Amino acid sequence: MSDTGHIFADISQALPQEIFEELAGNASCRIERIISKGHASPPDFWYDQQTHEWVIVLKGRARLRLAADDRVVELGMGDYLLLPAGCRHRVDWTDPDQETVWLAVHFDASG
Repeated sequence: MSDTGHIFADISQALPQEIFEELAGNASCRIERIISKGHASPPDFWYDQQTHEWVIVLKGRARLRLAADDRVVELGMGDYLLLPAGCRHRVDWTDPDQETVWLAVHFDASG
């Protein structure tokens, strides 16, 4: 069985909250599309995941903050970042004037 789609399809102009949409996956790997527009992580909130996460910005711009060294990573179209399991991070900013479309791949840290 195959599934087709378009990564930029069905993006609403009104985004009251960030959208997380699983596109494919299994027990050891999950691929999701994330759509942001002016969204950021809540104050004092940090992602701390049990899986590795590789993200790429396909459209738009964002800033991620890494807790370990308080480093800010700016991402634009085509920029990607590998976040190892246990790497505490947060979204500090996404472009409020356009949608930021991310592709995130979460994969098993044990193998």
